[in-house]
Amino acid sequence: MKTDILFISDLHISLEKTEITQRFLNFLQHRASQAQALYILGDLFDAWIGDDDNTPPNKTIKKALKQLSDSGTAIYLIQGNRDFLLGSTFCQQAGISLLDEYAVIDLNGQNALLTHGDLLCSDDLPYQAFRLKAHSPEWQQNVLSKPLLLRLLAARWYRLRSYFHKRGKTQYIMDVNQQTVIDVMRQHQCQLLIHGHTHRPNRHQFMIDGQPATRLVLADWKKHSAEVLCWDDGEFRVEAV
Repeated sequence: MKTDILFISDLHISLEKTEITQRFLNFLQHRASQAQALYILGDLFDAWIGDDDNTPPNKTIKKALKQLSDSGTAIYLIQGNRDFLLGSTFCQQAGISLLDEYAVIDLNGQNALLTHGDLLCSDDLPYQAFRLKAHSPEWQQNVLSKPLLLRLLAARWYRLRSYFHKRGKTQYIMDVNQQTVIDVMRQHQCQLLIHGHTHRPNRHQFMIDGQPATRLVLADWKKHSAEVLCWDDGEFRVEAV
């Protein structure tokens, strides 16, 4: 009987990152197939320019996810800052349930708040302004109406621009704001938060209104290493992939 629940984020799959793609496919076939559920908390892809994009390795990833879903493992996904255009068509083809930017799940009576993590980085004002614009239906419709080739070229330019923008920002700006974390956890009445985005895997303990709270940060997947957070029998553990 499948009982454990797996959490991953920030794989940033792309055509160039063949090692990460292969590791993910092996993970789906062997480890994830033993789990009750798999939660992907954003940035599964390094860039997503529309559900009509079947350039490699997208089609292979969709097929592998659908096989996992058909085997009985439930798959849930939250959009990240790199794949926020990932939509219902992809999820239907891959057998995935798409969650809101904040989602609360029940872990044996304990509420856990899930999110990608970019909304928690509230000190990065330029990014938050772009995010607000990029999540509007008008902006997304305008982008998705462009020819696929043009969107592919635009995605490459966006990744390059993002790289240079990050080099000009301090580590403090790109990390979460603790008060924002507390406010969000209060709003959703959760003492446990799981997210990715920052690429700073860790377990943070703190207090909210006199009660202990925990923030678990997922690791990003790299060429030679990857991690998955596993919840089983009331406990969390980190597994190497």
